Amino acid sequence: MNKVVPTAAEAVADVPDGATLAVGGFGLSGVPNVLIQALYERGVGGLGVVSNNCGALDSGLAVLLAAGRIARVTGSYIGANKEFARQYLAGELEVEMIPQGTLAERLRAGGAGIPAFYTPAGVGTQVADGGLPWRYDGSGGVALASPPKEVREFDGTEYVLERGIRTDFALVRAAKGDRHGNLVFGKSSRNFNPLAAMAGRVTIAEVEELVEPGAIDPDAVHLPGIFVQRVVALTPEQAADKQIERRTVTAPAARGTVNG
Repeated sequence: MNKVVPTAAEAVADVPDGATLAVGGFGLSGVPNVLIQALYERGVGGLGVVSNNCGALDSGLAVLLAAGRIARVTGSYIGANKEFARQYLAGELEVEMIPQGTLAERLRAGGAGIPAFYTPAGVGTQVADGGLPWRYDGSGGVALASPPKEVREFDGTEYVLERGIRTDFALVRAAKGDRHGNLVFGKSSRNFNPLAAMAGRVTIAEVEELVEPGAIDPDAVHLPGIFVQRVVALTPEQAADKQIERRTVTAPAARGTVNG
């Protein structure tokens, strides 16, 4: 039951070229940076990644993307990642963009053993009708487009059939975890990390604080250890290394201004 692995390098040692990965994180929150860096140092490539976004500010999945290690991305947000956009438009990267809620449910469904489900999100658009550019040819044309999906009516409303997602591995980051793999996520990092963890056949969690079994109140567990195969305890320095995507401060009040 002790799922702790001494190092991140050992935890990802069996991830091969061409593997599919579900990766947690929301923006810069809850991104498994240490595990991603270990994958980068191993030199694996041709990866198929399922994640909300593909890294930002040269961190997270952006490290693998910039090195040309990612072949396909299934996600819901490109954001301000200029290298992501460049590779996509140049035909170097295959991209399946789907609604964010659909992505979350596809991951959860895969982890719950549900092969497919119906949702109204995307009905009447290229999400359902097909034709979304998955890969460009580098000259502005579409080399590969999404296929049409089954649409069915229930009680007068149309729904599109979406497949659950299962991946070879999942990489997640938790605020706290025990040796059995029970995990607790902090705030926004809970958005996609539990879902990504459920979708992986082999799930690897880096935890900011490792505790003994029983130290986490069962009612406080966000993801039970049944979904987690390996746990890596971060050093205090690794746990504290968190970037801020956009720092916003309030402009100082003009000299002599009186607040009412």
